[in-house]
Amino acid sequence: MADYTLVRYSFEGEKFEIMVKPDPALDYRLGKKKDISAILVSDEIYTDASKGTRPAAEKLLHAFKTEDPTEIAEIILKKGDLNLTTDQRRKMIEEKKKQIVTFIARTYVDPRTHLPHPPLRIEQAMKDTRVSIDPHKTVDEQVKDIVENLRSIIALKSESLKLEIVVPAQFASQSYAVLKSVGTLNKEEWQNNGSLKAILEIPAAARPNVIDRLGSITKGSATVEVVS
Repeated sequence: MADYTLVRYSFEGEKFEIMVKPDPALDYRLGKKKDISAILVSDEIYTDASKGTRPAAEKLLHAFKTEDPTEIAEIILKKGDLNLTTDQRRKMIEEKKKQIVTFIARTYVDPRTHLPHPPLRIEQAMKDTRVSIDPHKTVDEQVKDIVENLRSIIALKSESLKLEIVVPAQFASQSYAVLKSVGTLNKEEWQNNGSLKAILEIPAAARPNVIDRLGSITKGSATVEVVS
């Protein structure tokens, strides 16, 4: 593998490039590495790295609102096009596929059972429909079209549920933080004895996960009921 690859970024017709280490750069894009200093081959910003040409300071300020090379490199690395090897592209596509499968399993249900499809079933449907995954696009940018393709094989519906949850006082504080992170609290009532009674709205597919997490925290003492 080459010692470096390029990340290219365009802004209003102006082109910018940075030189990066291939594997650390990919790990950064996948969220596995945060230290940008370990990724950059140099802190130089180029308009054409092969020729060694650099942009004027005013062009950097216009495009990035800063002249700091590290800040600029971080923007280019996040938003620019990373040249990938064949193996890296495969790795990035696999990672993106896992994220998409997880999102679908947590957001969509089988409308006949109101339960999520198993991830393996979703993966097989993606394979059967020959879904194309863009490693550079976010899950949100792709999932709508992917779900439409999958509906030719499996039934998928985005539903929300309202759960009435009662948590005993000794587990209320810890449970409250979890409830805030998994859905929308439409109502919360702190009882005189310190217990928590809440109405939580979540994607229907998230119900098993919410119940499991509450059960783990409260040792099975929380009550969860579906309300209309």
